[in-house]
Amino acid sequence: MLLRASIALTALVPVLLLSGCGSDDSKATDSATTSPAASSSSAAAGGATTCTYPSSGAGSAGVKVSTPPATPAVSGKVAATMHTSIGDIGLTLDADTAPCTVNSFVSLAKQKYFDKTSCHRLTTEGIDVLQCGDPSGTGSGGPGYTFADELDGAKALVTDKEGTSAAGETIKTYPAGTVAMANAGANTNGSQFFLVYADSPLPPNYAVFGTIDAAGVKAIIADAAAGTDNANGQGDGHPKKPVDITSVTVG
Repeated sequence: MLLRASIALTALVPVLLLSGCGSDDSKATDSATTSPAASSSSAAAGGATTCTYPSSGAGSAGVKVSTPPATPAVSGKVAATMHTSIGDIGLTLDADTAPCTVNSFVSLAKQKYFDKTSCHRLTTEGIDVLQCGDPSGTGSGGPGYTFADELDGAKALVTDKEGTSAAGETIKTYPAGTVAMANAGANTNGSQFFLVYADSPLPPNYAVFGTIDAAGVKAIIADAAAGTDNANGQGDGHPKKPVDITSVTVG
């Protein structure tokens, strides 16, 4: 599933890892663990992609959804719009690079899974992202299934010149305007995703599946200027100015 935060110090730059589903504390500093319920995608006969979404237990906050279809319902570039309290955030989803990820996002959007939810995490130090997609608002919720990492998009990002992580991982620059999945370890994707509003250094471990339009990035930047609700003054918490998702439309 999605959203458990852990902090790892790199040689030259602190990297705040994004995860989801695991414990109830979205600020936990433990390393995320890999779910035993790994999933996979494969090319079926004729080159068609087949996706698998194994169950991970009950969905968050009692929200029940159907598992996405095994054969992706969309391909190519897919337009989507997050209608939010800070304005519309336009997305362009890349169903060719991340077919199973986009397939899941589109399925959840059409089932109104994201409707009337709030983006539960904002970071303003180390990395600059807004994290959404958990109806429970705790950072540990998900749709009741997982799916495999699709990392081609992340691996293609620019390598950060500032070095590697403490674990020896190459750090990539996730450019402003990137949309990617949060996770709690390899192959634990669920419903939580993050929106990058300023270039951010992270390992290539998060499935990049789209981009944000310029107006959307600008709206998130303006919201981030208000900071977080973290009582310790740290730039990692709920947005002080809430970001509520009214609905997500596709097409």
